[in-house]
Amino acid sequence: MLFRSIKPDEVYNLAAQSHVQVSFTLPQYTAQVDAVGSVALLEAIRASGIQTKFYQASTSELFGSTPPPQSEESIFKPQSPYGAAKLMAYWCTVNYRDGYGIHATNGILFNHESPRRGETFVTRKITRAVARISLGSKEKLYLGNLDAVRDWGYAKEYVESMWLMLQQDNPGDYVVATGVGATIREFADAAFSRAGLNWKDHVETDKKYLRPTEVDALIGDPSKAERVLGWKAKTHWKALAELMVDADIKLIQT
Repeated sequence: MLFRSIKPDEVYNLAAQSHVQVSFTLPQYTAQVDAVGSVALLEAIRASGIQTKFYQASTSELFGSTPPPQSEESIFKPQSPYGAAKLMAYWCTVNYRDGYGIHATNGILFNHESPRRGETFVTRKITRAVARISLGSKEKLYLGNLDAVRDWGYAKEYVESMWLMLQQDNPGDYVVATGVGATIREFADAAFSRAGLNWKDHVETDKKYLRPTEVDALIGDPSKAERVLGWKAKTHWKALAELMVDADIKLIQT
């Protein structure tokens, strides 16, 4: 009913329980929001009969244990309830595209961060701690698997890729990434170094932050997005860590 009255030209489904660790604690809630919620939107578009373009926020966590680099052709092997729920949403997006002719696209975005990232996510957890410690806090920063490799990009740039996907005449699926990976250890080192600190003096590991099933390495192959959309990441992980630290120091000081 709402779709028929609004008649949106484009729908961007970014709604999700998007914290991987939380999905192990709340698997049913994660499935309802991330999987069933996405299907509800697709079904509403189908039932309304309107010609709208649909963007589904997919995730690099779909690949899970598949070795990098991961592209649109890589095998999906999710390693969390979050990844599994997103996999259902991914395939339903494909099914509604193929079965009903809906302009439905999956954006398989790798980790995209910014100073607005929630503080429970590892990048912002690190940069917030760096800011506090640089301004006099004596706290320790507790992290999980420091060897996990991720492909971190700047959310501001990744949102542009979402929009570009829905400007295409034909729907499709796209990996959006920088193509460059770094360990959590390296990200922490860059963040602390930005504030003139040695990460080893302030970081400790805690087993409670380890996942039941770990994802060792996610590094995307964004060649299709570059070729079809004309999109390419400008900000890689080190510059990202530095801009997030600068923003968090400024936030605390104001």
